[in-house]
Amino acid sequence: MKRPDIIQNIIHKTRYIAFKIFPETTLKIEFKRNAGYKLNLKNPQTFNEKLQWLKLYWYDSKATVCADKFSVRKYVKSKGLGHLLNDLYEVYEDIDEINFDDLPDKFVMKVTHGCGQNLICTDKSKIDWKHEKTRFSKWLKQSHYYGSLEWVYRDIKPRIVVEKLIETEDGKPPKDYKVFCFNGEPKVLFVATDRGLGTTKFDFYDLNWNHIPVKNYYPNSKNILPKPVELDEMLRYSRILSEGFPHMRVDFYLEEDKVIFGECTFFHFSGNQPFEPISFDYEMGRYLNLPSKS
Repeated sequence: MKRPDIIQNIIHKTRYIAFKIFPETTLKIEFKRNAGYKLNLKNPQTFNEKLQWLKLYWYDSKATVCADKFSVRKYVKSKGLGHLLNDLYEVYEDIDEINFDDLPDKFVMKVTHGCGQNLICTDKSKIDWKHEKTRFSKWLKQSHYYGSLEWVYRDIKPRIVVEKLIETEDGKPPKDYKVFCFNGEPKVLFVATDRGLGTTKFDFYDLNWNHIPVKNYYPNSKNILPKPVELDEMLRYSRILSEGFPHMRVDFYLEEDKVIFGECTFFHFSGNQPFEPISFDYEMGRYLNLPSKS
C-alpha cells in the first residue's frame, strides 16, 4: 500500500473512532468545516442538516440493499421495473476471478460498496489491466462508510460488477438525471453532464423543467438543456422506487429514447456540500419530513 493510501486509511479510521465515541460532535465539526454553518441536530431545518440527522437516528435495512450496486438490481426487479436495468455481464468477489480476455471490448466496472470507484472502458486494448487490478484490489479492501460515515455502506458485501457501457452519439459520458424524492414523491432534480472529463456540470430543474439557479459543488452549464420526452416516465419510476423512504435520490440515464436505471442514493454528497444560494438548502429541507428515531 502506498504511503498516501496508508495516511488516508489512518485518517478515515480515526474519524470513525471519533464518530463512534462522539457521534454528534464529530458530525458537527465536519459539517461546519464543509457546509459553512453550524449543524443543528435538535431542530434541523436545512436539507443538509436533516441528512446528518438521518445518519444518526434513522435506520432501514432496505436502504443498504438499495445502496448496494448489485443487490439493488433485485430491488428494482421486485418493483416491477427490471426492464430499466442495464445489461449485467458478471459480478465477482475478487479481482483475480476476472479473466481480462473474456471481457467485452467496452464495459463499465465498479465496486458495489463504494462511490466513484469505477472503470469506464471504451477500448479494452488501451487498458493497463495490471494497474486496474491494483486499483480494484485496493478498493475492495476499503469501506466508504469510514470516509463518509453513511451507515448504508457499512454492511454492503464488497464485490465487482461489470455492466454494459452506455454509449452516446457524441462519445461523452451519458447525461445523469438525478431525482430527489421525499416519501415517494419527486420534488426537484438535477442533470449531471460532462462527467469524467474534469468539466462536470450540475443543472437543477423543477418538475416542469424550469431551470433553477442553484449551484452545488459543480458549476452550471451555459445552456438550458432540452426537456426530455421521457421526463414524466422517469418521475413515475422514481415514485415507485423511493416509496417508503423519507428520502431517496433516484438516478437515471437516458439514451436512444430508453430510460436506464443508475443507482439509489440516500445521502447526497454526504450532506456536506453547500447549496448556493443557501435558501435552496432550506427549501429542500422543508420537503424532508424526518421519521421517528430508530
